[in-house]
Amino acid sequence: MADRTPSFYAISRVEAYTDAVFAIAATLLVLDLSARSLGAIHSEAQMWAALGGLADNVTAFVVSFLLLSLLWMVHFDQFRSLAKADAALLWLNNVRLLFIVLIPFTTSLVAEYSQYVAGRVMLPVNFFFAALLGYLSWAWAAARGGHLLKPEARGRVRAENAGGLAAVVCGAVAAALSPWVGSWGFCVFFLNGPLTLLLQRVARRRG
Repeated sequence: MADRTPSFYAISRVEAYTDAVFAIAATLLVLDLSARSLGAIHSEAQMWAALGGLADNVTAFVVSFLLLSLLWMVHFDQFRSLAKADAALLWLNNVRLLFIVLIPFTTSLVAEYSQYVAGRVMLPVNFFFAALLGYLSWAWAAARGGHLLKPEARGRVRAENAGGLAAVVCGAVAAALSPWVGSWGFCVFFLNGPLTLLLQRVARRRG
């Protein structure tokens, strides 16, 4: 009879691979900021004008770097609560990283084609799916009584669920607003903290 015992994997290997992907994605973000983008410069005035012309690229870079940092912090916080990983979590994490490595591309669309709806919406949609996969990863790890969690982390399941769900809701709102306001829709994440507290209170009342 075949052995149906589930296989588990070391969290350290998953974290090392994930950190490498995040580091590469963060590095790729800066490629749109190149001195060659300035063109030919023959005077001080042209230099300042050319730098001003990079304002959209710089803004897109800063916003995306901050969002990428936020996604990494969420991943870090989640995985320090995990004792082990299984195949399902590995694949959820891999799909999550797929959306992470797309961030430099969708950032470049914002910088170069923000006058078009498709150029404005791709980064918020990208971030929404990254946040959604983060929430699903935690939900799977916490399922079955926290079968992948460290014993001391099982008491924080509701709080983590609330935080992940709040990020997904904020990401969905930012994506919905992006055809009209573009990356300014990410300002909705200022409500992430209050929404998390609200969802935690609702979960405690239901519990």
